[in-house]
Amino acid sequence: MPVTKGIKDLIAEARERINTLSLDEAKARLDNPDAVFVDIRDVRELEREGMIPNAFHAPRGMLEFWVDPDSPYHKPTFAEDKEFVLYCASAWRSSLAAAALVDMGLTRVSHIEGGFTAWKKAGLPVAEKAAKR
Repeated sequence: MPVTKGIKDLIAEARERINTLSLDEAKARLDNPDAVFVDIRDVRELEREGMIPNAFHAPRGMLEFWVDPDSPYHKPTFAEDKEFVLYCASAWRSSLAAAALVDMGLTRVSHIEGGFTAWKKAGLPVAEKAAKR
């Protein structure tokens, strides 16, 4: 069976209905206690590249399960009344993830344009992988 809608189409559709932050907008939220940066990359990426300081690691494959309060995997971080700023390496996974969270009913969700690769290239703060919260 042929693919009728590719990943580029899925990402484009997601980006039409999610909030995308520029690097400057994301950086401005870095010390804001009302914002939680959520790193959805694989743990090996975090260990190799580092992460945005104080970001919460929620692997992409578990994100929806961790967000849903009815899930046995729910994480209390996602029950807080905060803005969740998602990011991955290049803003592809975070586009799809942000759209999924919007579909779940979260209204204060955004992602970072260009992802962690752009963040790091711009010389913005990077920390080593933090311990689990």
